[in-house]
Amino acid sequence: MATATREHLIVSMEPPTARVTLNRPEKRNALSLALMEELIAALAEIGDVPEIRAIVIEGAGPAFSAGHDLSEMVGRDATFYEQLFDVCTVMMETIHRVPQPVIAKVHGIATAAGCQLVAACDLAVAAEGTRFATPGVKIGLFCSTPMVPVSRAIGRKRALELLLTGEPIDAGTARDWGLINRVVAPEELEGAVAELVAKIARSSPLTVRIGKEAFYEQIDLDEHGAYAHTKGVMSANAQAADAQEGMCAFLEKRQPTWKGT
Repeated sequence: MATATREHLIVSMEPPTARVTLNRPEKRNALSLALMEELIAALAEIGDVPEIRAIVIEGAGPAFSAGHDLSEMVGRDATFYEQLFDVCTVMMETIHRVPQPVIAKVHGIATAAGCQLVAACDLAVAAEGTRFATPGVKIGLFCSTPMVPVSRAIGRKRALELLLTGEPIDAGTARDWGLINRVVAPEELEGAVAELVAKIARSSPLTVRIGKEAFYEQIDLDEHGAYAHTKGVMSANAQAADAQEGMCAFLEKRQPTWKGT
């Protein structure tokens, strides 16, 4: 296992998994500007490692993430705020742009931009007892950027309930609303994430990359536009060596051998 400790992150790679641990436990892993810049760089580096098939984001200490670091947001000028939210946006978009699926492994709390981070991840598994909230309305700073992925994940009425009341929901509600995929006992969290990684890793890395990219390209198009895009994706995908190998393996009732091409 290769492990690198940065100022605010711990990054470890043991194929097929890369783990990125938010490492500000004393601050409930608040997303400072420096941490977000580190996370963008780490995701970009991991994205270029073909042996890594999935990326897990988790938090050190008692929480996943409490959101932006309010202690660095008081009394700043417009330039700082613009930079902060620009970097936050790049971080969330980078999650969608890396070729590997990104899985949020969530415990404790995921609030404000921490909830946004969960919603932005491709998949999410949470421990029982985890709470999710967008509480900015309570302190005079509406969670406007968190609402972008949250509203896309759970729909308008549920998102507005979170955003307008600032009240938390439990992990079971988050699963039922579509914010996360699974809820497990705390002692089962690691195993549940490993199971997801294993299921992803058994497929062609090329096919997973094509599928993830196409998903985000089509999701906000109208139906006709989505079909226009995805039929071209499937036509190109069908010509790939891995697709030909997979179809032949199915017909021949054998396990495929992936080459990533």
